[in-house]
Amino acid sequence: MAPTPPDAGEITHWLQQIDQGDASAVDGLFSALYAELKLGAGALMRQESAGHTLSATALTHEAWFRLTEQTRTQWQSRSHFLAMGSVMMRRILVNHAIARRALKRDVPLVSLTLTEAQAVAGDPGAEIVRVHEALLAFEQVDLRAAKGVELRFFGGLENEEIAELLGISLATVKRDWTLARAWLHRALG
Repeated sequence: MAPTPPDAGEITHWLQQIDQGDASAVDGLFSALYAELKLGAGALMRQESAGHTLSATALTHEAWFRLTEQTRTQWQSRSHFLAMGSVMMRRILVNHAIARRALKRDVPLVSLTLTEAQAVAGDPGAEIVRVHEALLAFEQVDLRAAKGVELRFFGGLENEEIAELLGISLATVKRDWTLARAWLHRALG
């Protein structure tokens, strides 16, 4: 029989213990939230090219290490932790894409066949960098709506979770999403 997953109160308790410096609570939190973080990472990695050098597992672990190193964050809830996990994953993917683009500029030129050229022609990190840059520009227009997009796109959170996390109504989340989608479509189109 599979163990029952911990309830939201237990997760919040572990987060509070971690805030108070109790390192033993990290193990419980890890076992409770690892699968959810990995699901989010898997969704993000499916949007990347097939030859990406990061895996969903590597992305999950890197995000986990960055999350547990946070010392100034006052964890509020499971949703807050997972939302920050999505932010970390976004930063990791953007930094990875920027680093790959920088490496490509330093590579000496070589002759390629047409097949080889087609295989390397697409820049797998270009799309995530474009979305990141568009989201940064949108933050200047509407910070709250941009945060909602980030939580939805990178964090995989539902509208209800976004509303709870940001302390706004469900209707406001939906309006923000409509505005953001139109703005980003124009910016990325």
